[in-house]
Amino acid sequence: MARDHGKLRVFHLSDDVVPEVYRCTKDFPTEERYGLQAQIRRAAVSVPTNIVEGCARRTERDYLHFLDVALGSAAEVRSLLGLACRLGMLPQSNHNARVDRYGELIRALEALIASFRSPKPDA
Repeated sequence: MARDHGKLRVFHLSDDVVPEVYRCTKDFPTEERYGLQAQIRRAAVSVPTNIVEGCARRTERDYLHFLDVALGSAAEVRSLLGLACRLGMLPQSNHNARVDRYGELIRALEALIASFRSPKPDA
């Protein structure tokens, strides 16, 4: 059963924040190009990518697996942005704005996942 990822709020939230992550990490030190900068960017891209891949899977179990992976990647980005801020690579204002966006995304993913895992009323 193919699902349309374009109809999912979590997809749009995750896809919209990726360019923001790229912009706020572009001024990281050159030596972080293959370190923290790359890790944050990979994790940010992983969120919408896993949502799309999950939507293309046939079973609900596979779909939920990819939503779980997307949730883990979103939490990873939020954590790594905090680390970048503590290391002085990311201004507090950029950190706060991105962390707020990822908090919203994480809550939305958790709600979507919970909607599949909660018992369904008998029809």
